[in-house]
Amino acid sequence: MDLAQKSALLQTTLRDLGGLLVAYSGGTDSAYLAYAAHQVLGDNMLAVIADSASLPRAELAAALDFAAQYNIPVQILHTEELENPDYQRNDSKRCFHCKDELFTRMESERETRGFRHIAYGMNLDDRGEFRPGQQAAAQHHAVAPLVTAQLTKAEIRQLAHEAGLKVWDKPASACLSSRIEYGRPVTRENLSQVEQAEEALHALGFQQVRVRHHGDLARIEIAREELPRALSLETLDRITAALRAIGFLYITLDTQGYRSGSMNDILPAASITPAGQ
Repeated sequence: MDLAQKSALLQTTLRDLGGLLVAYSGGTDSAYLAYAAHQVLGDNMLAVIADSASLPRAELAAALDFAAQYNIPVQILHTEELENPDYQRNDSKRCFHCKDELFTRMESERETRGFRHIAYGMNLDDRGEFRPGQQAAAQHHAVAPLVTAQLTKAEIRQLAHEAGLKVWDKPASACLSSRIEYGRPVTRENLSQVEQAEEALHALGFQQVRVRHHGDLARIEIAREELPRALSLETLDRITAALRAIGFLYITLDTQGYRSGSMNDILPAASITPAGQ
């Protein structure tokens, strides 16, 4: 299928699903899904944002702004995964426990409001990656309309661009808990440190960054195209001063640059079987 056919298939899929709750984070995939669902279903859909300490305030504000711009109905659900010891433990199943909390809450909301399905923004490329949250989605019978329409990440960005959506080129932004090394408990303090550190780097002009929390040490990943600008003594000093003020004792710059899921590098292969395998 070409992109026009895939777009038409997405619309048909959404129409056939009927009343729909959309798990909405404000990222490109979920934003486009919420936009498309609203275009097809009108008010017979609802975008649901899971809000907790693992969601940066800037991301929440941006997601709400996008929904308001396109009159997409949206509801904030305050989730409590941080109260779950299995989530706090921060092993390879952390994302499962997070999404299980979200989809459990969404199931209750769906029944209360009379919607037919729960949908989330999984795309075709996601199927080959390690994403425990997809297991939770399957257990809660959440549907993935973007996959049904055979849409890749690049194609979703193209459709969003054609629709004039400002999120079309938005950098990926996983939850703050994904920045904390496996085995280190997820706490509000740790999450706040990561959020403040990344805000400081954005304030210095860097767009695509991750601050990986290794206790007293912050490991900074910056997109490779932006790395040269970080490699001056003046900039390094400014980064060091900013992150030490937040509470990190040691600051290191990862020479490989930004890469999604770098924390998974230390996991045993048996614990990171990609979704669908």
